[in-house]
Amino acid sequence: TIYTVETYTNLVPCGFFYHQATFLDKVGVISEVHLLRVMMETIPPLKDSRLLIKDLRFERVKVRIYQLKTSNKNLRRGILYFHGGVGRFGSIRYKPSLTYPLSKGIYTLDSIVVNSSHPYPAQFEDCLTATIHFLRTAQDHGVDPSRIVICGDSSGGTLTAAVAQALVNRRDLPKLRAQILIYPFLQCVDLNLPSYQQNKGVPILLKERTLVLGLKYINMDLGITEEIFKGCHVSEDRRLKYQKWVSPDYIPHEFKTRGYKPSPTCLPSKEFCEMAEYLFDPVFAPLLAEDSVIAQLPETFILTCEFDVLRDDGLLYKKRLEDHGIKVTWCHLQEGFHGTVFVALFGRMNEQGNQYKIKWHYKNVKLFSQK
Repeated sequence: TIYTVETYTNLVPCGFFYHQATFLDKVGVISEVHLLRVMMETIPPLKDSRLLIKDLRFERVKVRIYQLKTSNKNLRRGILYFHGGVGRFGSIRYKPSLTYPLSKGIYTLDSIVVNSSHPYPAQFEDCLTATIHFLRTAQDHGVDPSRIVICGDSSGGTLTAAVAQALVNRRDLPKLRAQILIYPFLQCVDLNLPSYQQNKGVPILLKERTLVLGLKYINMDLGITEEIFKGCHVSEDRRLKYQKWVSPDYIPHEFKTRGYKPSPTCLPSKEFCEMAEYLFDPVFAPLLAEDSVIAQLPETFILTCEFDVLRDDGLLYKKRLEDHGIKVTWCHLQEGFHGTVFVALFGRMNEQGNQYKIKWHYKNVKLFSQK
């Protein structure tokens, strides 16, 4: 069974804290990352008397394990969950993944590395290291190694996709049962897709903030944001290669009805193309993985939200997977925004209709992972 994360931050406080932290960082009072993490450390953890919760290390990586206290002689399903946060927010200490009844067990990775001595792609390497360790030692934890699913939300979904891709040629390990991607970031080739145009000002994940957080994540100069938005960072060779995977032509018409205007093609700049090299690494942008990798991926669940700049990333990845015969279960929240699932599960949304729809999709995720 999959058990997703609940969040303690609703829409308004999250944006308020982010802007306050950014301001204090700019005036030299305190690091943005440090302040946000200090704020979040003050949030008390949720508790559930039915659960056994313990912290371990899978090699060098901290993990938090959630299991029901009731005994079970059969090997359980296991889920590795990578939380979001773009390397800046998130921790197993304040972002518990389970407050709903558990039946099989889940392992939540503390994959966020913000120390300057651990630059990108350390977060990915942590997730991959922990996943390999778990696949090898699953039975020691009472888990069936053939029934392990990896899952993540937002940038955790990026990590999930990248880890799944990294494991496709590992013949020395059990195969992943499935991957679950909850509104993931998957590409930085085209930031003018319909969803980016339609939702550029929709909190929490504004269009500009998406790129700024991504560039900070890989330690890139923020001075090239405008050129990236224009597409000047994509060379002609790359443009020709990626247009078969990343194009508004592959976005169904119903997702363009709220407005879409094709963007003019920007002539590539050699300087910006060289600076943006990391943006095309499949570890950062899993949508750009080669066909030979995509064709070997496990069964996939993808959740997208209508009012999310990342919506079309999920739609394009869904198409790529299905084009290669990978079974995809897709759920779309017609009234959802980035982070809406976990905000709603915590009871922060007052509209009963929205809560009902989100709980219905949450149930679909659970059913998917129980296959």
